[in-house]
Amino acid sequence: MFQIRIHGRGGQGVVSAAEMLSIAAFEQGKHAQAVPSFGSERMGAPVVAYVRIDSNPIELREPVLDPNLLIVQDPTLFNAIDVFGGLRDDGWVLINTSKNLEDLHIGEATNRLPAGHVIAVPATELAMKHLGRPTPNTVLLGALAAMSSEIQIDAVCNAIMRKFPGKVGEANVVAARAAHQQATAA
Repeated sequence: MFQIRIHGRGGQGVVSAAEMLSIAAFEQGKHAQAVPSFGSERMGAPVVAYVRIDSNPIELREPVLDPNLLIVQDPTLFNAIDVFGGLRDDGWVLINTSKNLEDLHIGEATNRLPAGHVIAVPATELAMKHLGRPTPNTVLLGALAAMSSEIQIDAVCNAIMRKFPGKVGEANVVAARAAHQQATAA
């Protein structure tokens, strides 16, 4: 089973990202589960969502405590909560930032990971460029498809179009493909 934990803040589309990721997995004939977890449910408050993907039916219902992959939509969370808690030693981390990874001061948590398993994508900047709004969720899903063999970019794009039909979806697909291309080059 491949388990993903998505960290962000209210208003960044964390729950929608989990939903679209599970739809993308279904598109590929896999079983998937998306589970949101809310705190105070206000704009800017920390939000976590969990996604499980497997070739077999998924019966677990608890939070993902030992993720294969972390998506961090807001790097300010590194100073607020233990984002890396439970991350597997061979895990992956996808961070929304335009900063150099050293500038994030997360080396203590990420140095134990295999080389190339921490990828930064300026998702908010790509979202502003392609969407005109600072919502990094779909952008990061495009980058995720470049990092993991669990999800393909075409399935991500189809899931985005199901969630956001029309011009909004099309713009999100362009942003996701731009992030996919950037993460592939990383």
